[in-house]
Amino acid sequence: MKKIYIAILAFTCGFSLTSCNDFLDYKPTAVVDEDKAFSDPEAMTNSAYAMLGDCWYQYPFNLWPYGDITSDDCLKGGSGVNDTDYHPFEVWNNLTSTIGPLDELWYRLYAAVSRCNRALASLEQYGNSKLGEGTTKQRVAEVKFLRAHFYYKLITVFRKVPWIDVEVFKNNRQEQTRNDALTYEQLFDKIITDFKTAYDVLPEIQADGGRVNKIAAASYLAKCYLQLAWGDGYENTTGIAHINRNYMQKVVDYTDVVSHSHYGYLEDYGDIFLPEYKNSKESIFAVQCSDYKEDNTTFGRANWSNTLNGCWGIWSCGWDFHKPSQNLVDAFKTKNGLPDFDDFDKTPAHPVNGHPTMQKWDPRLFHTVGMPTFPYKYEKGYTLTKSNSRNPSDYGYYTSLKEVPQRSKGETYNSPWQAFAMNEYVFRYSDVMLMRAEALIELGRLAEAETIINTIRQRAANSVSKHISYAADQCDIKLYPNSYFADKETARKCLRWERRLEMSMEHERFFDLRRWGIASATLNRYFANEVKDDYEGTKYAAYYKDAHFTPEKNEFFPVPYNQLYYIPGLYTQNKGYK
Repeated sequence: MKKIYIAILAFTCGFSLTSCNDFLDYKPTAVVDEDKAFSDPEAMTNSAYAMLGDCWYQYPFNLWPYGDITSDDCLKGGSGVNDTDYHPFEVWNNLTSTIGPLDELWYRLYAAVSRCNRALASLEQYGNSKLGEGTTKQRVAEVKFLRAHFYYKLITVFRKVPWIDVEVFKNNRQEQTRNDALTYEQLFDKIITDFKTAYDVLPEIQADGGRVNKIAAASYLAKCYLQLAWGDGYENTTGIAHINRNYMQKVVDYTDVVSHSHYGYLEDYGDIFLPEYKNSKESIFAVQCSDYKEDNTTFGRANWSNTLNGCWGIWSCGWDFHKPSQNLVDAFKTKNGLPDFDDFDKTPAHPVNGHPTMQKWDPRLFHTVGMPTFPYKYEKGYTLTKSNSRNPSDYGYYTSLKEVPQRSKGETYNSPWQAFAMNEYVFRYSDVMLMRAEALIELGRLAEAETIINTIRQRAANSVSKHISYAADQCDIKLYPNSYFADKETARKCLRWERRLEMSMEHERFFDLRRWGIASATLNRYFANEVKDDYEGTKYAAYYKDAHFTPEKNEFFPVPYNQLYYIPGLYTQNKGYK
């Protein structure tokens, strides 16, 4: 792994002054001579890999503002509603195409696509002579995987995007390629074709651990088909009535490959989110991050997507964004060890360390949400108090735990920005198995789905003594009885609940709600309840009084204004936006 790590970092530094020109493909004028770089296909491949971590809080490639603060899992956080441009994402009703981060994300993801196309062109021209036919074929497959990865993010957020491939790049037709030339499904077909190339060519295990492999490609293929299986993303044409069984079967087929691979469940849920386990058997594909002590570079490679998300008063630059919602906390309630599906949000509650009540909780709460009176990331020397929230009158007192290391391990980056050397999961094993369970339910194979879901619940039940023994008397979780999987409707409810708890604060929630066609009903109910938040007399989240999710519009984000009018008439806007 270190071999590719250092190569990626070195080549990134070489291109750091030219990356702003990637999308428009101006001739670079900075550190690396373009012709010399282009004639080195291995370095060009590494430069494409480098784009995986070329992120920043204004354009986070993990999409946390798009998948979390848009959902019922999370409040934006920070010093107030005007801190960053993300407030419209959480209330939806004033979301416009002129918001800066939309344009930055579009631009940076297309810079990554451009880097991939350059690498493919270099491999085409120089690969066989310099790397040999076998290695060239593998590198082409890796780069096509990377290109599809970036395109998956583009279509997930923006829907209407232009398909810029290596032929467009070589013929300099970027500024003649429309964003409505392909339908939603046709764009997915292009993405799937790239992932299929990777799946057909790549080995299951790579000698350099940072490289993509066959199992990662299988996971992405399953995810693509799962999105398509429910419909086109807009509520009127998405949901149970629009299910494509052939696509659901594809999900089962590709996740079957994953389930028979060397990947699997870590024994303790908490270990998944500790840096010492970052490349464990749970990690199918992750963006590799490091500090300078690990990779022998000057600065290391931080996860800059999450730079705002450290806890206030715990880290030297904890900006206190990405704040779990009361609704999410309440979703972890259990009743006789099982989720309280229907009444979980009727009466808000929160646990207090050392003071158990009749209300019990799924153990994953204490691995996911930092709460006053409880240790921060398991460490009693860093117990949270109410003072660890920057603006409780807007955002309450909860903090996010998964994306941060333990405080006692020290800080690598602490001024003027906080950052962590935490890998960014793209796929972990339980995520893929839940996708499998979802497809199995829709295909009527309920008993198989039950086994997967109960295996994940059993892992949660086993994840108490090692890290959260202080909360043992507040936890109660049991496996679903067979009766919960006697019909599709109840099984579906179990799957959706389990996915929320298992994947909470991992940037998937809004996209899950959209896929199932239930975003408007879920979010508008959430806004009505969350606006009344009260934590021991502190009222917060009042800004939700203005929030509203509009179906047939808000399922996707607007094409950025700067892109629409860079070449007027080339791109068209998503429906509902101006």
